[in-house]
Amino acid sequence: MKLRIGFSPCPNDTFIFDALVHGKIDTGEIQFEPILEDVETLNEWALEGKLDITKLSFPAFFTARNTYQLLDAGSALGQGVGPLLVSKENTSLTPDQINQRKVLLPGSNTTAHLLFSLAFPAATKKEFLIFSAIEEALQKDSQLLGVLIHENRFTYEKKGLKKIIDLGSFWEENWKVPIPLGGIAIKRSFKHSLKKQLEDWIRSSLALAWTNYPQLSPYVQLHAQEMEEDVMRKHITLYVNDYSRSLGQEGRHAIQVLFEKFLQLQHEPPAENQFALFV
Repeated sequence: MKLRIGFSPCPNDTFIFDALVHGKIDTGEIQFEPILEDVETLNEWALEGKLDITKLSFPAFFTARNTYQLLDAGSALGQGVGPLLVSKENTSLTPDQINQRKVLLPGSNTTAHLLFSLAFPAATKKEFLIFSAIEEALQKDSQLLGVLIHENRFTYEKKGLKKIIDLGSFWEENWKVPIPLGGIAIKRSFKHSLKKQLEDWIRSSLALAWTNYPQLSPYVQLHAQEMEEDVMRKHITLYVNDYSRSLGQEGRHAIQVLFEKFLQLQHEPPAENQFALFV
């Protein structure tokens, strides 16, 4: 059986899945066809149920929860890993001033958008761009605000941009749980035994990657060609952690808290059984 698995070309994802998709661990008769795309593209595809297994932002997962379940392995959660609201010049804006500015966001289905909406619920002047285009747009227009994710957390200061607020810190201070950024989901239609086996395979793939670290595999470097190796390693050490191996009780609780906030923003009633989210 061949399963189509989608994840981003970012170093944290290629680091985790390299061994899984390249036959470096024994997966028996199961083969994997990797599909690498920007996370918001993966989010949109998840809403269509396009892939068997996919990385996706948690708001996209919540929307697609009737089609997908979340695996216990492969997720990106943590402390100090959240998106940043930045601008070219002014870092002392009031909430009212932020509400009046145009804000660039990396996709409507991203956790970055959800956290920004929680912090600034009255902000409506939003434009959605691929995450990698936001830095350049901010450099050209000092009136714009932008929410940065991924490697742009490590490069924005060199580009002359300044932090207004760390949206991850806002989340942690208000809800006292780690920041859930993205997870790995599998279609509910697959057998439970396959889902649990896949969790074990992802853990084995991750363990093999750490065995060779800090050496970066050609696969990681291939898909991060414009990134300095130091930034690749910062990316991996920030976004790949114990929650990537297993969500655990704390990780699941954090996702449930985010789910509650998502439902509130969507004006949906509380979910009756949140544990159905997980394999």
